[in-house]
Amino acid sequence: MIEELADRYGTPLYVYDGDVLREGYRRLRDLLHPKVDLFYSAKANPNISVCALLRSLGAGLEVSSLAELTTALRAGAKPADIIFLGPGKSPEELRDCVEHGIHAVVCESLEELSTLDSLGSVDAMLRVNPAFSGKGSRLSMGGKPRQFGIDEEALLEAGTELRELKRVRVTGIHAYLGTRILDAEDIVHNTRGVLEMAGRLHAELGIPLDTVDIGGGLGVPYFDNEKDLDLEATTAGINAAVAGFTAAHPRTRLIMELGRYLVGWAGTYVIRARYVKQSRGEWFVVADGGTNHHMAAVGIGSFVKRNFPIRALSHPDRPADRTYTVTGPLCTPNDVVGKQIPLPEVRPGDLLGVERSGAYGPSASPVNFLSHGHPAEVLVLDGTAHLVRDRDTAADLLAKQHLIPL
Repeated sequence: MIEELADRYGTPLYVYDGDVLREGYRRLRDLLHPKVDLFYSAKANPNISVCALLRSLGAGLEVSSLAELTTALRAGAKPADIIFLGPGKSPEELRDCVEHGIHAVVCESLEELSTLDSLGSVDAMLRVNPAFSGKGSRLSMGGKPRQFGIDEEALLEAGTELRELKRVRVTGIHAYLGTRILDAEDIVHNTRGVLEMAGRLHAELGIPLDTVDIGGGLGVPYFDNEKDLDLEATTAGINAAVAGFTAAHPRTRLIMELGRYLVGWAGTYVIRARYVKQSRGEWFVVADGGTNHHMAAVGIGSFVKRNFPIRALSHPDRPADRTYTVTGPLCTPNDVVGKQIPLPEVRPGDLLGVERSGAYGPSASPVNFLSHGHPAEVLVLDGTAHLVRDRDTAADLLAKQHLIPL
C-alpha cells in the first residue's frame, strides 16, 4: 500500500496507521485503572483527524495554543474534556478558555492565576514543579529550576494568594516529570510521588482535589539498545498507586496525559531517493525529504547521532548488504535522517520509511527551511486512505507575504 500512497499523494509523505493507533489506545485503556482518564497531548501530533480519532475512542484533549483549542473543539471534544497547558499563555488564550468553559486552565505561575482571576469565572489547576526529582526521563521537567509550573515549596507559602482569588476556583493539581520514560519502575515511582504531593498540598493548603493530572511520559523506543516499555508492569504499578489514592479521595478525577505513546508507533515518514552517490568511500542516499520534516531524526540533545528505525519500502525482502547515510535536500550538513544505515542496495526512485514517526514530526520541525513547506499527511483506517493534510505549494507559502513596491 505504501507504494500506492506514494504514487497517489507524492513524497515526502507522512502515513499514519489508524488501526495501530486504535489498537494501542484500546490496549492501554483495558489495562489502566478505570478511574484514570486518558488525555491526548495534541502537541505530539495536532492533525485534526488524528485528534478526532483519539477523541472518538474516548480520549480527552490537552492543548497549548488557540489553534490546538480550536482543533480539539472541531475534532468533537467536549469542553469538559479539554485542559489548557503552557508556561506563557496570552490573555487571548486565557479569555478563550473562559468563554468555552473548558475543564480547567492549568496555571503555571501565581501571576498567571491572578491574570485568569481578572478575566472571568473558570476552574483552574495548578501545575506544580515537585520538590522531588522524577526518574527515568530523557527530558526531565520536575525537581529542578524550570519555566514550567510553580515550585512546590513556593506554593506551600502561597496560601494568602489562593484565598484572595475572587472568580477562579482552584480545583486540583497537575504535574509532569518528563518524557520518553522506558522503565516501568520509574513511571510508577513518579506517579506515586505526584499522588503523594497532591495529598500533601490538599492537607496543608486545603486545595480541592476535584482533578489530579499525574502526567505521563510513557516512552517509545527509537534507538538501538532501547527496549519496549513493559506496559503490563507499568499499568499494574500505576493501578496500585491509584487504588490507594482513590480510597482516600474517591471523588477525584485522575488524568494521565499522553502524546508520543499514543501516536508515535503509528506513523511512517516516507521519502524517495533522488540520488545515490559515494563520497570518499561512504555511500549517501539524497532523498526528497529530510530533517525539515523530521527534526527528531537529528538526535538533538545526544552527543552521538542515533538513528530512528529506517527500512527499505521498495525492496523490503532483499538483504541489507550495504550501509548508507540517508540525507535530505537541505543545504546544511545537519540534514541527516540516518547515519550508516544497513539497507539493501538503494537506487534513485526507491522509497525509504522512517518508522515510529507519528509524534513530533512536521509540527516540531523547520518545515519552511528552504521554503519546501509542509508535507502531505495520510491517515489509513480500516484499509481506506484519507488525505488529512495537503502538501504545501509555493502559492501557499507566498500567500501571506507582501511584496513592497520598488
